[in-house]
Amino acid sequence: MSTLTAPVDRAPSFNPLALWYSDGWTVTKRNLYKLKRSPDMLVFAVIQPIMFVLLFSQVYGGAIQVQGSDYTQFLLAGIFAQTVVFGSTFSGAAMAQDLQSGIIDRFRSLPMSSSAVLIGRTNSDLVLNTISMAIMMVTGLLVGWRVNSSFPEFLAGTALLLMFGYAFSWVMALLGMSVASPEVINNASFIILFPITFVSNAFVPLDTMPPVLQTIAEWNPVSALVQAARQLFGNLGTAPVPDVWTLQHPIITVVVGIVIMLVVFIPLCIRKFAAISSR
Repeated sequence: MSTLTAPVDRAPSFNPLALWYSDGWTVTKRNLYKLKRSPDMLVFAVIQPIMFVLLFSQVYGGAIQVQGSDYTQFLLAGIFAQTVVFGSTFSGAAMAQDLQSGIIDRFRSLPMSSSAVLIGRTNSDLVLNTISMAIMMVTGLLVGWRVNSSFPEFLAGTALLLMFGYAFSWVMALLGMSVASPEVINNASFIILFPITFVSNAFVPLDTMPPVLQTIAEWNPVSALVQAARQLFGNLGTAPVPDVWTLQHPIITVVVGIVIMLVVFIPLCIRKFAAISSR
């Protein structure tokens, strides 16, 4: 059973921003404690990406040819993008579970900011994605992946991936508050996640797709994320880049996409949570 210790002194002299941050950090720690008590959740969170790395690089790698690039170098950015996007499902599943378990009613009785529940949920998933990313990179190094860029570019690529996953976790949190039960969120989320990750340049070059799917993939934000990661990690090789703005300027595209998701979905999540809490 998880516990939550809320700040006791809520004097008006306190900085509201500091109180909001304190509440968010308290809920974040609560969610991280749950991971500590349920290590199997973390284990299964990283097993799937490791399986994708091994299956695609070792089983399918010999059959998939990428012009101007080694397939392992081509693949890993796609695996990283898939990992952070799939990792965002924890926000949706956890919100749906908390709503069903009644813990939200307990939060309502505490002198805390209502948005702190959402901040804590998405922050803890950012930590989980960071751990998963580190394990993925170690796995990638073992199968031959290398970073062929500078250290600042490597850090920028990692940060871009994690921030995209963080922004997308707000999308999934809204979905988690909109479904009827935790059982529904898994099916609903994968209906969204599988198309946006597989109809992209994550695993195969876009020129191998039928024209309609190729057009969709070119404007898929995950394709821009993968392209940006390959560029910042130095994994592009000499493979031709599609002549579409989103892939010619992938870093700008991803940054704009992150900002749009945060600006749109954070207010929507807060409004949805407030409506649920007032019932």
